[in-house]
Amino acid sequence: MSNDRLSTLLAEYADLERRMEDPSIHTDQALVRRIGRRFAELAPLNAAHQELEAARADLVAAKELAAEDPGFASEVEAVAATLPALEEKLGEMLIPRDPSDAKDVIVEIKAGEGGQESALFAGDLLRMYTRYAERRGWVVEVIDSQESDLGGVKDISVAVKTRGVPEGGHGVWSRMKWEGGVHRVQRVPVTESQGRIHTSAAGVLVLPEAEEVDIDIQAGDLRIDVYRSSGPGGQSVNTTDSAVRITHLPTGTVVSCQNEKSQLQNKESAMRILRSRLLAQAQEAADAAAGDARKAQVRTVDRSERVRTYNFPQNRITDHRIGYTAYNLDLVLGGELDGVLDALAASDRAARLAGDPDLSRRQ
Repeated sequence: MSNDRLSTLLAEYADLERRMEDPSIHTDQALVRRIGRRFAELAPLNAAHQELEAARADLVAAKELAAEDPGFASEVEAVAATLPALEEKLGEMLIPRDPSDAKDVIVEIKAGEGGQESALFAGDLLRMYTRYAERRGWVVEVIDSQESDLGGVKDISVAVKTRGVPEGGHGVWSRMKWEGGVHRVQRVPVTESQGRIHTSAAGVLVLPEAEEVDIDIQAGDLRIDVYRSSGPGGQSVNTTDSAVRITHLPTGTVVSCQNEKSQLQNKESAMRILRSRLLAQAQEAADAAAGDARKAQVRTVDRSERVRTYNFPQNRITDHRIGYTAYNLDLVLGGELDGVLDALAASDRAARLAGDPDLSRRQ
C-alpha cells in the first residue's frame, strides 16, 4: 500500500471538503460540479481508511485488555482477523483509476457495411443503450441524428448523463467506456426474402463529455459552415440554412449537427461533440507520449475489426476482447448489459492489479 499516495489523496479529500463548505464557490455551478464529483470519487477511499484505522485502534485496545486479562485473547484474534481484508480493500482503491470515470459520455453510433440492415442494427444498439441507461437512472439526450428510410439510423450522437453527482465517482464513462468499437450482427435481415443469414456491422464511439475547462478551443482555429438540413433520402427538412458544420483546423476534426431548428443550437451541439473528440485525442496523445501501449477505440466500421458479435440464430453475444460468451442476446438488447460490462470491468481490474494498461484504452 502506497502511504505517500494515500496521504496525498486524503489531503485532497480534506481540501475538497473545506472548499464545498465555502459559500463563495456556489456562484460557479460548473466548479461546484467538478468539486462535487471529485469529492464523491474520494469519499469511499476516505471511508475505507477510517474503517481500517478504527479496526487498528480496536486491536490496540484489545491487546491492552488482553495484557491485563488473558480472557480477552480471543478478542485480539477476532479483531486482527479483520485487518487483511480491510487493508486489501484500501489497497485496491489506491490503484490509479481512469481519470474520466466520473464523467458523462457522448455516444456516436454509425451504420457501416450492410446497407439498410446495418442502419437497422445501429438503431437496435441505440435502443439497447437507451434501455440500459433507463435501468441505471441515467438521462439520454439526442444531440444529432440521421435516420434511414426503414426506421434505422445512419448516424446518431447522444449524450448519456447521470442525475446529479455520481456515487463514488462512478459516472457513465466508468461503465460505457467498454462499448467503443465495431459491433457485428449475424441475422436474417427484414429485407431478405430467401431467409439467408447476413452479417453487417455498426460502429460505436464513446467519448467522455468534455467541459469547457477541459479543453481550450480558440475561435480562430474553427471554420464554421452552414447548410440546409436533410432527412432520409436526402430531402430537405428545413427551409433555412440551420445545419452547422464545424472544422477544427489544427486537427482536421469535423463535426456536423442539424437536429435543432436554429444555427445557434446546432452550433452548441456541435461544439459539445468537438470538445469531447479533442479531449479524447489529447488523452490518447498523452498516453502515447508516456509510452503506454494503448490503442484508441476502433473508429472504422470494418467487420474484421470487431469487438462484439450479436448472433440472432443462436441468441448468442460474444465479446472478443475477453472471450466472453452468453446466450441471452434478447435480454442484452433489452438493456441488460451488466453481465458483459461486469466481465469487462473485472478484466480491467485484473490488468490494473498486474500493472498492465487499462483495458478501456486497448479497444
